[in-house]
Amino acid sequence: MFEVHFLEQHCKGCGMCVAFCPRKIIEMAEHTNDQGYNPAMVTDVSRCTGCAICAMMCPHVIIEVVEGGAA
Repeated sequence: MFEVHFLEQHCKGCGMCVAFCPRKIIEMAEHTNDQGYNPAMVTDVSRCTGCAICAMMCPHVIIEVVEGGAA
């Protein structure tokens, strides 16, 4: 099991992680962060394979994928 952590307050809502996630489990949140952007969020972490493509594609380096989430 993996966890995906976003530094929500630094997300610019570019959608790169959404576009490149092979499992299509990342969406833009309906709420906005302090900068006025809709941050990215994972909709179903149980489907995450830990590939970290989302983190690699993020131009602002605000995503971290870690192993060891709850089973």
